[in-house]
Amino acid sequence: MEEPQDLPEQPVKKAKMQESREQSLSHVSSTEVSDQKTESSDLGSDLPMSSETSTTNASPVSTSSTVVNISTSAVASISQEYPTYTILGQSQYQTCYPSSGFGVVPAADSSTESLALASTTYPEEKPDALVAARAVQRAPSGDASTSPLLPRATASKELDEQARKNIPGKNRGKRKADTSSSQDSELERVFLWDLDETIIIFHSLLTGSYAQKYGKDPTLVIGSGLSMEEMIFEVADTHLFFNDLEECDQVHIEDVASDDNGQDLSNYNFSTDGFSGSGSNANHSSSVAVQGVDWMRKLAFRYRRVREIYNKYRANVGGLLSPQKREALQRLRTDIKVLTDSWLETALKSLLLIQSRKNCENILITTTQLMPALAKVLLYGLGEVFPIENIYSATKIGKESCFERIVSRFGKKVTYVVIGDGRDEEVAAKQHNMPFWRITNHADLVSLHQALELDFL
Repeated sequence: MEEPQDLPEQPVKKAKMQESREQSLSHVSSTEVSDQKTESSDLGSDLPMSSETSTTNASPVSTSSTVVNISTSAVASISQEYPTYTILGQSQYQTCYPSSGFGVVPAADSSTESLALASTTYPEEKPDALVAARAVQRAPSGDASTSPLLPRATASKELDEQARKNIPGKNRGKRKADTSSSQDSELERVFLWDLDETIIIFHSLLTGSYAQKYGKDPTLVIGSGLSMEEMIFEVADTHLFFNDLEECDQVHIEDVASDDNGQDLSNYNFSTDGFSGSGSNANHSSSVAVQGVDWMRKLAFRYRRVREIYNKYRANVGGLLSPQKREALQRLRTDIKVLTDSWLETALKSLLLIQSRKNCENILITTTQLMPALAKVLLYGLGEVFPIENIYSATKIGKESCFERIVSRFGKKVTYVVIGDGRDEEVAAKQHNMPFWRITNHADLVSLHQALELDFL
């Protein structure tokens, strides 16, 4: 089914919020509310999902047409936990992409009827530099007396035997060091998440389309969306330098780290260093040419401080807020939880299950600019799920290019699974031959969690 094209989500400054409020409220009675999304945030708790959750059957994409046999005990367990939802089965899902690359095969142990998603097949081509590096790593070390390259004409039989005994041990030790040298080397699966209308409900709150779709009070829904939007930009402006960085936005927190000279920022005064981000909406290399090294260093200082703030408050966003704002945020989160029938709490079940796996990683790719996106993640209580290094903004380069960066980071031997609601991430997933799991309602989130529990994903 063809999905409407997602538009890039540009943040609205606080000066425009009143206009946004008037326009949004004027749409309350309209039946043609825009379903395009703009990513913002929602704060979650670990309370169980509301009983008002939609009972619409799930329609995410399956990676195989093979019918799955699920044990009686597993069916009974799932039925008790989700009595209003369809039990997960491969025949339940429609095929979106050719399934040849993502076949589902039975586990080797016949006593356990769990299934595993086969790894995505990628070309085996590697850059020449990587091939050369691998060759260097595989070369055995040692002196000439134990090297297998020693001419047999000048080596005794005993020396050759000793060399043959030494080589395997040395190679094994070298491979072990390579494996443990990188935290990412143990990864098997990376989940690429969209934010708005996938993990959280935000844009459809602002437009009123969520209220229309689920029969909610549009005044309460739009009001909650506007309140959250105001809080997001307040945090971004006050604590994350968004006023300075709005026009020199980056895709990732590390993008300007090379310009940071490591200066101690304990007593650094950001308000008087003369930095101005206006007129610098360009890529990194051209910004250096236009603004100069000093300007880029000050930019890098701000991104370093943003990282420090995020890491300090990722598990306690209330520490950034006044007591009054903390109370307001708690009320707002509770209201949004009720209005959205625990949408975020349902998505969190899958996020936390993935996080508990040592060989899996959650990555967030959003079309919101980076600073407001970080504010969203903090305010919606997702900071502990997404380290700042795992958050990417696709505002400047699009999701397909973000996917390329992520594949470059984790490698082509890892299996990638894309989870989202929009056309842009679906197209990007298809371009990279990645399976795509569509989220359109609560039932899709529940089915995703079931699939993860049963080791489909």
